[in-house]
This record gives sequence, C-alpha cells and structure tokens, in this order.
Amino acid sequence: MRHHRKNTVLAAAAVAALSLGLTACGGSDTGAKDAGSASSAPQAAADQNAAKGGATATTGGSTTEGSTTGASTAGGSTSGGTTAGGSTAGGKGTTASTASTASTGAKASAKAPACAHGDVRITVEKADEVPTEHVVLTATNVSGRACTLLEYPLLAFGPIQTAKDVPAVAKSKPAAPIVLKNGEPAHANVRVSLGGVHEDNKVVKEFTVNLFAADGPAEGSVVVKAPAGGLAVNEAVAKTGYWTYELRNGADEF
Repeated sequence: MRHHRKNTVLAAAAVAALSLGLTACGGSDTGAKDAGSASSAPQAAADQNAAKGGATATTGGSTTEGSTTGASTAGGSTSGGTTAGGSTAGGKGTTASTASTASTGAKASAKAPACAHGDVRITVEKADEVPTEHVVLTATNVSGRACTLLEYPLLAFGPIQTAKDVPAVAKSKPAAPIVLKNGEPAHANVRVSLGGVHEDNKVVKEFTVNLFAADGPAEGSVVVKAPAGGLAVNEAVAKTGYWTYELRNGADEF
C-alpha cells in the first residue's frame, strides 16, 4: 500500500513536472510571437509610411511634372504668340515695304534731281500775235539723264542785281513736278507787256533765267538771247507761268 502511494506520488509529480514544462514552452512561444509582432509593427509602420511617402513623392513628382509641362506649354504658347506677332509685324512690314517701294517708285520718276542751269538749254520765241505780249520759253534737258524742272523760271530783264522779280501765275502750276528725260522739253508762257504803244517798255536784247533747286533758287543762271529785234518789256506787268510739258488752254493763258 505504501509502495502504491509512492508510485502515485511519483506519477503525480511527473505529471506536474510535465505540465510545468509544457506551460514553460507555451509561454516562451507566445512571448516570441508577441515579440515578433511588436518587432514587425514598427517595420510595417515604416513600410507603410515609406509607401505613403513614395506615393506622396510620386504625386508630387506628377504635380511638378504637370506644372513643368504647363509652364512649357505656356512658354510654347507665348513663343507661338510672339512668332505670330512677329509674322503680323512682318506682314505689316511687308505691306509698309511694298507701299514704300511703290511710293519710292513714284518719287523716283517725280523726284529726279533738280535740273541745274547747266542741265538745260533755254530758248525763247515770240507768241503768234501782234503786237507781242507773250513769249514762250522752252527748256530742253541736255544733261544726259532725267532731271526735275522745279516751279517756274526766275526771270531778270536786265542786270540780276537790279531786275524786278517777275511773279508766277498760280493757276498755271501743274499737279505734279515736271520730270524731263534727256532730250525732252518743257515750256513756260511769259507775259512781257500789255501790247500798248504808250507803255513804259524797254527793249532787251537778252535776259537771264534762273532755276529752282529743292531748297530755293539754284546757283547759276542761263543767259537767253531775245528774238531778232529784241523784246519790248514792261517789267511792271510782266508775269510768268510754271514749267509744263506743253502749254494748256486756260491754265497758261494770262
């Protein structure tokens, strides 16, 4: 009986020891699991944060890229606008250039250099009337190039220093300057008297014709010989017309 109890006690002790061993093992496993969970949690959080950070970085990159693209597009648009503006300006420039060329072309024919006194040969003829009240001056371009005969002849029936200025008749002024090619003539009608017998006339054998430059009377003059017998001139009534290609009815009659 005593031996049986001893065996029972030993068996109970063995069971208790086994139970304690199992409990110890179970506790160690759980602790490891808990430790593993605790250890993996920060890493997971870090991974999660890293993932979020990456997403944020990606999003930011996308935003930055979008912004850059937008700026580039805007820049391109601006550049395009500038180009378009340049094209428009160029168009205007072309138009202004074309207009300028056309204008220059017109001026080239209308604004050849002013004829100087050495560029023309001037002759005089009495008008077909009796008594002689008018003479016709003819200026022929002998310069070998085109030149513009400006305004009207500046006449001096006598010494230039003392001669009375002969006024021009405004209605005879042509609409455009008179441009003479080499060899071409221009004319001016000149009244020398009223044809009266008792006028205060003086007879001249020659007289002086001066021309206009662009800025006023030109230097130098042409001495013109009067027709045979001379001209009876009344300086008080003398008038001159403007240079024209040909004498015109009405405009050149005075």
